[in-house]
Amino acid sequence: MDNLDYRALAVLDAVVSQGSFEKAALALGISQSAVSQRIKALEDAAGRLLIVRGQPAVPTGLGQRLVSHHRNVKLMEASLDIDLGNQISMPEIALAVDAASLATWFPLSLQPLLSPPRCQLNVQVAAPELALHLVREGSVFGCVATGAAEQQANGPQVTPLGNMRYVCVATRAFANHWFGDGFITDAVQLAPAVVCDRDMMNGFLHQVLEWRGAYPHHTLPLSAASTECVFGGLAYGLLPLQQVSAALADERLVDLAPGQVVDVPLHWHAWNLDTPFTRALSEQIVATARRYLL
Repeated sequence: MDNLDYRALAVLDAVVSQGSFEKAALALGISQSAVSQRIKALEDAAGRLLIVRGQPAVPTGLGQRLVSHHRNVKLMEASLDIDLGNQISMPEIALAVDAASLATWFPLSLQPLLSPPRCQLNVQVAAPELALHLVREGSVFGCVATGAAEQQANGPQVTPLGNMRYVCVATRAFANHWFGDGFITDAVQLAPAVVCDRDMMNGFLHQVLEWRGAYPHHTLPLSAASTECVFGGLAYGLLPLQQVSAALADERLVDLAPGQVVDVPLHWHAWNLDTPFTRALSEQIVATARRYLL
């Protein structure tokens, strides 16, 4: 596309962010017809549909790439403001992070970034497949995702962060009731588990007990699994060691299978966008992860 209309790109970004033409118009302080006209002009120039009209309105592949381009330009403009001594704008940086990292080490990386505030962070919880999809299509600048990863040509850079260690825990009362004879197959077939990642729990049970059969379990997000189920004495489960280390130390929780752990590798995937904001963000996330992960 020649001669991109950046005012129209700002409107496209607003529609994608707000999820509708009407909300974008309110956010921008212009009429809904003006929003429609600018989107239509962009689509005519591109010769392609950029927004799938619906509730919510969502971008096409090209539409998302244009939004990502607009956001990157805003970041670079903010960087120039610093160099020129102008009033610094507050660019938005979108990230996707797994639930376990958000519950443990990731918030510890925010203090140097947000005090004083240098950017507006938009962080969403995302499973690995979704997080990788979001960063590859440009919906987010970077993501923390589990599993092995390889650097792809013309793709986001991949930096190993370390391993998130999980241990199998329960309250002492729960362990005494269900696992009085130890963490054995007979007990696993009766005791209720709470599962955030079924593959992880299945692999753990096979690793420890060579068990591949059914077992009673609840499936819940990590926050509810830890606070309501495990700490509440309703189930046992695999939780991040960093999240439960204090509870293990004061014996609010017990390790049901001492010496048996699950180590999950984490990686930082981020586009090579060289601005003070993105550079500081990547450096701080990597440094914090390597301080707290194995």
